[in-house]
Amino acid sequence: MEVHRELGPGFSEAIYKEALEIELKKHEIPYEREKMFRVEYKDCVLKKRYNADFVVYDSIILEAKAVSSIIDEFVRITLNYLKVSGLNLGIIANFGESSFKYRRVVL
Repeated sequence: MEVHRELGPGFSEAIYKEALEIELKKHEIPYEREKMFRVEYKDCVLKKRYNADFVVYDSIILEAKAVSSIIDEFVRITLNYLKVSGLNLGIIANFGESSFKYRRVVL
């Protein structure tokens, strides 16, 4: 919320991700940025990987968006991140609306 309060809507996702990283460091919250997950298909590891924006506390996938609203496609993508990561909780944070919006995604 602090990032949205300071920057407001209208910036690109890259700007919000950089600001989020500053806040996570400032509050000493453990995270990994652009964490890569492998995808398996029928006992084969695919060459294409999934990159989650952030993994926070080794247990939460945090996806940053800067769009007019959170759509079902973002929820499906986050569910896929949860499946390949083995994690159970995802948060889609949207900085593109006039007020900060988020959606919890649980596997």
